[in-house]
Amino acid sequence: MVVPDEVIKIIRELKLVRPRDLEQQGIRPNVLWKLAKEGQVERIGRGLYQLPGTVLSEYVSLLEVVKAVPNSIICLLTALRFHEIGTQEPPRVWIAIDRKARKPKSRTVEMEIVRFSGVARVKGVETHQVDGFSIRVTNPGRTVADCFKYRNKIGLDVALEALRECLMDNKATIDQLWHFAGVCRVQNVMRPYLEALTS
Repeated sequence: MVVPDEVIKIIRELKLVRPRDLEQQGIRPNVLWKLAKEGQVERIGRGLYQLPGTVLSEYVSLLEVVKAVPNSIICLLTALRFHEIGTQEPPRVWIAIDRKARKPKSRTVEMEIVRFSGVARVKGVETHQVDGFSIRVTNPGRTVADCFKYRNKIGLDVALEALRECLMDNKATIDQLWHFAGVCRVQNVMRPYLEALTS
């Protein structure tokens, strides 16, 4: 039988734990529920546990999504927030998944899902370390191009604000923006706005 100390050690290493993380190590998931009832671990969302007093960054919702959807890419409005571009405060975490992947469900965080395929799944995607977790996020130039690609979902005003701020704060060069406009197939859409802002 697994003693609580072993589970506590695992949680200390992983920081955020789901029952399935323990199942993968041969530990019955009801151990988490019992430890939470005893106050040795704390339930921070449905099916998500941490040690009491664990301080995670402001990006805890991103970490929850990474745990729930390991191959996801943080994108669009959430990537804008991550890179501190614009004024968006999205109530949901925007992620991209493979075109053929099954739509994920998260019990703890609301998500908006878009689908990337081909070269768009890898170009302009960076890996960042947040609280010991690796999260994949579209870089600033790619994020702006995505905003133009998905302008009907998020609004052209959001894409324009992102483009202006990205250039003003030197988060991406014109060449980078143009490159990612090509990756996202929105060069014709972005061209007049880029020309207006750089002429």
